[in-house]
Amino acid sequence: MFTGIIKTLGHIRALEPCGAETGMTIERGSLSADECLLGASIAVNGVCLTVAKCLGDSFRVHASEETLQCTALGELKVDDAVNLEPALTLSEPLGGHLVSGHVDGVGHIRKRREQGESLFLAIEAPPELARYIAAKGSICVDGISLTVNKVSGSRFELTLIPHTQAVTTIGTRQIGDRVNLEVDIIARYLERLLAEKA
Repeated sequence: MFTGIIKTLGHIRALEPCGAETGMTIERGSLSADECLLGASIAVNGVCLTVAKCLGDSFRVHASEETLQCTALGELKVDDAVNLEPALTLSEPLGGHLVSGHVDGVGHIRKRREQGESLFLAIEAPPELARYIAAKGSICVDGISLTVNKVSGSRFELTLIPHTQAVTTIGTRQIGDRVNLEVDIIARYLERLLAEKA
């Protein structure tokens, strides 16, 4: 589990395609070596990946064909910055919301504008995810726990404060960019419980 509070920015150091799958070497930024141990779970742009190899100031992960098809990870290039968050431990505060690292779908940025020092984004979610997104609720975008300002159909709006822009990749996103989305896990469980009663 994760919180959606990004700990550091990493950078893609190498991409090693193998058929429909890809190995990725990622510079670990300010993550400690203990957070990048073999077998550790690390959210990379919101996608939970397992450390397959420790490499000093980097770590290697493996993205399966399924992961590449369901997320925007396949669009990454060498030197791209990525949001990194190690798995939640019981000693850490839950500053965001509970995030599994299992991306539900890929959204597209439809609007972007500066609002003073903040940044406004409108993102189009896949239609099947729209029912899980609520105004003032939480959503995870590229691994970042964010509060939804407004929802209209399958489009939702966010306002990003300067701090969030400075410590994540979200401030560099442009109209048309694809982003990983994970809806609030509570909404998914609630839907399942209500379906059982019907």
